[in-house]
Amino acid sequence: MSSVPLAETVAALIPQARTELAELVSFASVADWRQFPKSESEKAAGWITRALRADGFQDVALLDTPDGTQSVYGYLPGPADAPTVLLYAHYDVQPPLDESAWLSPPFELTERDGRWYGRGAADCKGGLLMHLTALRALREQGGVPVNVKVIVEGSEEQGTGGLERYAEEHPDLLKADTIVIGDAGNFRLGLPTVTSALRGMAVLEVRVATLEGNLHSGMFGGAAPDALAALIQILASLRDATGATTIDGVDASGEWPGIVYEEADFRQDAKVLDGVALVGTGGISDRLWARPAVTVLGIDAPPVIGATPSVQATAGALVSVRVPPGFDAAKTADALTAHLRAAAPWGARVEVTQRGSGQPFAADTGSPAYAAMAEAMQEAYGQQMAEAGNGGSIPLCNTLATLYPRAEILLIGLSEPDARIHAVNESVSPEELERLSLTEALFLRRYAAAQSATQGV
Repeated sequence: MSSVPLAETVAALIPQARTELAELVSFASVADWRQFPKSESEKAAGWITRALRADGFQDVALLDTPDGTQSVYGYLPGPADAPTVLLYAHYDVQPPLDESAWLSPPFELTERDGRWYGRGAADCKGGLLMHLTALRALREQGGVPVNVKVIVEGSEEQGTGGLERYAEEHPDLLKADTIVIGDAGNFRLGLPTVTSALRGMAVLEVRVATLEGNLHSGMFGGAAPDALAALIQILASLRDATGATTIDGVDASGEWPGIVYEEADFRQDAKVLDGVALVGTGGISDRLWARPAVTVLGIDAPPVIGATPSVQATAGALVSVRVPPGFDAAKTADALTAHLRAAAPWGARVEVTQRGSGQPFAADTGSPAYAAMAEAMQEAYGQQMAEAGNGGSIPLCNTLATLYPRAEILLIGLSEPDARIHAVNESVSPEELERLSLTEALFLRRYAAAQSATQGV
């Protein structure tokens, strides 16, 4: 084993991680191929395939998943009788949104004010580099003490379930003793955090029709049923006067038992404008991690520029509902579907189609792997590990928990509030990348030692 401290080895590897992250960010791997070409995702998957092979992984393969996307798999053998750890990340990213609002090109990693900016830098291409940096550091220190499987998904942001279905069809492929999901983040920059709960999600497309075709608003407006107005009324029914989500038959009174998210901190993290109130009631942690939340993701309606004086015959929207542990995403989607149809005014015709879903997840925080992670975070950060919820969804977690009920699942990652994931000007903190890479390397050491001690008893 090297006499150089592990922390120094990790630090020396960060320049390589930055170079590789820049290469990976340069691929516009948005899995919605209506907006960006499929070839960009294929390039990203190919880059990851080559990177894993260069790092000594065996059985590296591009997996064609049932939703038409590709995930990348690799296996790195460790010592005989060592436990197996599965490391997860995803390479698909959210669209850049308004590219003119980015202070630097979204697919060009740019350093500014001590952070690295680019789409996917934190969510979740940086998560892959965190895994690779941890493994490289251990190799330089004498070897990786566990068997490692890596899976890098190509459709996580779309929620289309390709990797979940592939895993169900090939149940031995991702089997592991412990699973580290590198797609979460610290509750606050510099505060080491494991995510113990994830909200699930259902995405529904709603279409409203009232007329055979658009009508002149001067000749027919006032009596003709406007589909866009009907859609607005339907969507408005999903919130009460405080802005809290209201879906008929769905409880929205849950309370979060853990860390408190102060309102002032949330307003700063979310960049809420002065004078604008937050929506809902109860604690911020309750609203984010213990209660369902509806969001209107998009609306099909005439844009302001080019609009004509017409009563609209049709209109549509994409609606998501996030659901906390204890809820069933499918049943919640059924309730939302019924609510949308029941809320339609004037007998408007409503068609609802489900576009994606994933169940919520709750981790077993009393497992030995969590103890090893707590020790690793304490050493890497010099402070105690925190536990927090996450309002986001990682559908694969529940699939893995179902397939491998004895596996311990931990969620860490680079998506702290300043990272602004899913928004313009997404970024990653290089200090967080360094400390979390060190954390993961320390964790793998401690976990292997603990498992060895258990087997020796």
